[in-house]
Amino acid sequence: MQKLASILLVDDDPTTNFLHEQLLLSLGVTDHCLVAENGADALALLAENPPPNDRCPDLVLLDVHMPVMDGIEFLEAYIQPPSTPPVVIVLTTSVHARDQTRMANLPVADWVSKPLTRAKVDTILQQHFQRQLPPEEDE
Repeated sequence: MQKLASILLVDDDPTTNFLHEQLLLSLGVTDHCLVAENGADALALLAENPPPNDRCPDLVLLDVHMPVMDGIEFLEAYIQPPSTPPVVIVLTTSVHARDQTRMANLPVADWVSKPLTRAKVDTILQQHFQRQLPPEEDE
C-alpha cells in the first residue's frame, strides 16, 4: 500500500493521540504524524513544521471538543491549500446534531467514533484514498 505523506492528529487527550499515532505507524499508513492537543496548537504546528515536501497533511483526524480552540474553530481558521486539501475526518466520542449543523459548511469528509481501530482506518483509506490495508498476518 502506498503510504500517506503525513497525518495530523488533533485531540486534547495525549493518550488518545499516542495510541492513534502508534496504530497508524504500525499499520504502515504513514511514516509522519503531526500531533497537536488543540486547534491553536495544530495551526501553529502546521505553520512552523510543514509536512514533507511542503505539502499539507493528506489526512486530518480532528476532535471536536477541545480547550483553547476546538475542532470547529480550527476548521474555520485553517486556510487549506487550493491544490490538494487534506481529507478531514472528525474523530469524536459522540456526535451531536448541534456540532454537525455547525460543521455543515466546513470541509469535513466524514465522522468516525473513537477510538480508531484497524477496521476504521481501513474504511477511511478505502473511502477517501482508494487504498486498502494489507490483510492481517496470521500469528
